[in-house]
Amino acid sequence: MKRNIILFAVLSLFFSVILGCNKLSSPSGRKIELKLPVQAVEPKGPVVAKVNNISIGLDDLNQEIEIYNANVPADKPELKITTREQKINYLKNEIVRRTLLYQEALDKGLDRNEDVIKALEKTKTDLLVLQLIKDVTQKVDVSSKEIEDYYNTYKEQLKEPEERQIREIVVATEQDAKDVMIQLLQGADFATLAKERSTASSAKNGGDLGFIKKGKKSAQFDAVAFSDSLEQGKISSIFKGPDGYCIIKLELKHGGKQKSLSEMWDDIKRGLTFLKQQQVVEDLIGKLSREAKIEVNEGEIK
Repeated sequence: MKRNIILFAVLSLFFSVILGCNKLSSPSGRKIELKLPVQAVEPKGPVVAKVNNISIGLDDLNQEIEIYNANVPADKPELKITTREQKINYLKNEIVRRTLLYQEALDKGLDRNEDVIKALEKTKTDLLVLQLIKDVTQKVDVSSKEIEDYYNTYKEQLKEPEERQIREIVVATEQDAKDVMIQLLQGADFATLAKERSTASSAKNGGDLGFIKKGKKSAQFDAVAFSDSLEQGKISSIFKGPDGYCIIKLELKHGGKQKSLSEMWDDIKRGLTFLKQQQVVEDLIGKLSREAKIEVNEGEIK
């Protein structure tokens, strides 16, 4: 897991580097040429390490660690780099070692490998597209009125999902269902009858389906189980479902709370901002498409 996160952070250091040649002396005094990267951009912050002629700045280190920490899973906070000692270890064991390998790859001419060149060009394309999207969408804003209008329009849909604990008895015929209903009205225990009479897989649990949301069962089931007229602790009338004739009991319910505008404000703003940003990008693509000459050779696609 940690290695995957570190791999994700690799790009933050080396996109500021281009290739070049440096002359070094061998132990015998003979001049030799090694391919070493020439740093195109000055390191940010005080230099915390130097590998041959690549300097690593404190701000560069902190930026890479920030990217690393941002990609640590929420359930594994212990993997985050937070202390000075951890930062030093990361610098020595990851960045310095990686820089050495990078320089060795250059010395072997891997920067001229066709697959590497294509991959770098693809990465460059992706980064430029992302930067363009960032530039054209950064001024997008959502007004208070837009947030309020959205809330008032979709207030019902913004409720917390309601869950209900339901028990069911499913039998093959309507007459069987009527017989069960009579026993229930006479005071029989619903769970006991479910174990004895129900043909559903839930019978072994006394018909208990646990807490469920709409959509887990059939439309007929939802119409009865989530009806406002079905009160907690009460049983339904007989209804026909996909697997037979059903009777259900509402044990408990929770959720369904209507959140206030203030509670939903930030979420609505984020959602509307994203939609408006998406529209800005779509408008730009539409404009560019109208001005461009685009040819798609579908016949060549096998």
